[in-house]
Amino acid sequence: MQKVLVTGASGLLATNIILALLENGYSVIALVRNRLKYLLPIHENVELREGDITDPDSLLSLFHDCDYVIHAAAETRQDLINYSDYLKPNVIGTENIFKLAEQNKIKRVIYVSTANVFGYGTKEKPGDESLITKGPFSKSLYVKSKIEAQKIALSYSDKIEVIILNPTFLLGPYDQTPSSGRIITYAYNRRLILYPPGGKNFIHVSDAASGIVKALSKGVNKESYLLANENLSYREIFGLISAQSGKKSIFIRIPKLFLFVIGLIGNLLMHFGFNTDKTLTNMKILCMKNYYSGKKASNDLEIIYRPVESAITDAINWFKNNNKIHA
Repeated sequence: MQKVLVTGASGLLATNIILALLENGYSVIALVRNRLKYLLPIHENVELREGDITDPDSLLSLFHDCDYVIHAAAETRQDLINYSDYLKPNVIGTENIFKLAEQNKIKRVIYVSTANVFGYGTKEKPGDESLITKGPFSKSLYVKSKIEAQKIALSYSDKIEVIILNPTFLLGPYDQTPSSGRIITYAYNRRLILYPPGGKNFIHVSDAASGIVKALSKGVNKESYLLANENLSYREIFGLISAQSGKKSIFIRIPKLFLFVIGLIGNLLMHFGFNTDKTLTNMKILCMKNYYSGKKASNDLEIIYRPVESAITDAINWFKNNNKIHA
């Protein structure tokens, strides 16, 4: 039985990756910083280990009998003030993982990046792996850190096999914070829904996890694969969420100018040391229709994407079962 080390094992995507690995006959070393945050039940083929990717000494014993590594751990919060807040976990942590993978002669490392390291497009001509980052994402500290980390990952590709996976916006079960699922907890059962003018690409987290596991055998060294499914405006995604609550909602579009004013206030707060995700860059992002194509991953990794409605249903059911939302 082949063994896979999965970092960030308490997160939304990594939790679903572990489930997909088990379904496909792998055994897993699940790396977490705090084992109390690990969501899955005890399984005979999962070894739960505590460690910190920014502390290589805490990781030394993890790689010894592994065949593969899936590096999914990252700092994804959008309210951190300084680039150094992202540099240590996302860049230095990634370099630690690859150094140890090389030293331990790991066969293949899957690095989980983000779609926004590539340029977005329109519904008619969505972005793909050939496009470079566009503004306002090029000014995002998080995206900058992922671009730098992706370059580090690829710098090892002549020594070990490196495949990059770039998921878009993930929806589905096991979103304990919640992270991306906040879009669902916000809109579900809400009578009045305010929505920004932009849009993005959405994918079921289980489909993204399946694609990452398939990349262990089907991915090509040095290649990047966008994990992307449906391109929807915020009005469209909120409409799908509202429809599942069975209640009629009123939708009001937030003007761009209002969002920009909020962003300027947010920048001012950050200048004085307050953490907020209401920055001008993030407000501009909400106004963009950043759409992507997952065609390359669909063809090369043989991913079958399910409708986004399914991701919403699965997320809602998980949230209800875990008292995150109420009927």
